Amino acid sequence: MSQDNLIKLICSACKRTNYWTRKNKKKVERKIEYKKYCKWCKKHVVHKEGKK
Repeated sequence: MSQDNLIKLICSACKRTNYWTRKNKKKVERKIEYKKYCKWCKKHVVHKEGKK
């Protein structure tokens, strides 16, 4: 697997990197947002795509 399509998801509340995921950059141009659990905030928060 290539490392090119690997992106990190950053918590919008505490700005920590919690998750790593992949995306097809040819099909998906927009920035990805997921509502996921943050272990530092101890709640479900929107996680946005960050820079590598």
